[in-house]
Amino acid sequence: MEKESNLEKVRKQKLEELRKLGINPFAYSYDQKNHAEEINSKYAKLKKGEQTQDKVSVAGRIVQLRQMGKITFIHLQDMTGKVQLFFRENDLGKDKYKLIKKIDIGDLIGAKGTVFKTKMGEVTVYIKEFDILTKSLMPLPEKWHGLKDPELRYRQRYVDLIVNPEVKEIFVKRAKIYSAIREFLDKRGFIEVQTPILQTQYGGANARPFVTKINAWDMRMYLRIAYEIHLKKLIVGGLEGVYALSSCFRNEGVDKTHNPEFAMMEIQWAYKDYNDTMKITEELWEYVAKKVNGTAKIEYDGKKIDLKAPWKRVRLVDAIKEHAGIDVSKMSDDELADELAKNSLQCEGGFSRGKALVALFEGLVEEHLIQPVHIYDHPEETSPLAKPHRKDKGFVERVEPFVNGWEVGNCYSELTDPILQKQKLLEQAEKGRAGDEEAHPLDDDYINALRYGLPPNAGVGIGVDRMVMLLTGAKSIRDVIPFPIMKPEEEQKPKEKGNKKK
Repeated sequence: MEKESNLEKVRKQKLEELRKLGINPFAYSYDQKNHAEEINSKYAKLKKGEQTQDKVSVAGRIVQLRQMGKITFIHLQDMTGKVQLFFRENDLGKDKYKLIKKIDIGDLIGAKGTVFKTKMGEVTVYIKEFDILTKSLMPLPEKWHGLKDPELRYRQRYVDLIVNPEVKEIFVKRAKIYSAIREFLDKRGFIEVQTPILQTQYGGANARPFVTKINAWDMRMYLRIAYEIHLKKLIVGGLEGVYALSSCFRNEGVDKTHNPEFAMMEIQWAYKDYNDTMKITEELWEYVAKKVNGTAKIEYDGKKIDLKAPWKRVRLVDAIKEHAGIDVSKMSDDELADELAKNSLQCEGGFSRGKALVALFEGLVEEHLIQPVHIYDHPEETSPLAKPHRKDKGFVERVEPFVNGWEVGNCYSELTDPILQKQKLLEQAEKGRAGDEEAHPLDDDYINALRYGLPPNAGVGIGVDRMVMLLTGAKSIRDVIPFPIMKPEEEQKPKEKGNKKK
């Protein structure tokens, strides 16, 4: 445990002095009626020196304190911003005014008074009475440097929010994004459902799961990696449009766009195919952007991006030809292998034609996909849950939308044939036995559900954290997750390694 600083000792001494005066330094409640933003906005047009008799009641944290004899100015910070408070001994009385010496920057107070504008032109509350609500025992970071270390900011998000108010705006906007997604889907008749986080069989993506155990049953369990399997079981049961919006968990690496616990939205939509998924995906992005930012245009890392629908649509093989100058449709397997070697790329788990196409796409194309685009028609062997392409053998009806060079979603015409689905999952299970930790396991209950009849349907998965990053301008996924996963400080930092795709 760290040694207590002198500043902490002084604050604890003030705490005891308050108690001796019969003041509870940890209040139960306060009648907060007004906020800083409301006051500053409402009274912005007051003339310098103009006073009102309008009474307000505010509460928040002291972030600046200037005591000058018998008068004191305090900047109080609440959820909406900062407002200046003015205290005068002649109004409060000597005993009450003396309490100001017992408070520090970081303390929470409640105060009531009337509004005026100072001769310097700042909207201010002329305090008639105040109460100490919470005595802060830890000093805030030094004013001019603040809390800048990213690791410390993520570990101590509570301090980060206090001293870096712009961080608060990211999480307010994140909440609005969630609401906008739900509003968009609810208006279109989708029903929000919940799927289990603890599962006896994981599935719905190619990913390495977290493993846990139910002690009461001595039974191995997995944390959810996707919603897909359970959502499709609901479609079998007769629901025609469902979605889930929550957290999924994948036991993989971390980098600026990946976190082991991440937010995802997924829909399953009866009687639709992957053409419909492209349309609803771009409409969703445009709707959320306009709802949250007032425009479909964003600027990210100096790049101007327009999210307005419709988005460009390009086949995966055509994207490779366009951005890498490689016409893979005319190449043999040996020529593809040579192209991989030439570009220092490789297929994970051994060469195959489909894996080679994906490796070329990921290594040479993705970074160029800045403006929104749907990349569709993916190799069959990389997508065990998608329907075979109705015209192009060796491919499936799968779409990956891209923005800013990032994959921001995954969409399928879902495979509904139980016999073919079982065959594909058996192939995946074999890969798992061969050591592929991300292979999709065989799920007998899912196959059984398909045997009862899954109508034609389409699935859409959207990475919500990446959406938040793009709509807030955040540079790391950790900036948009209130409490990102962190290793204990005494342990070595994790290697920066990205997840595999869904």
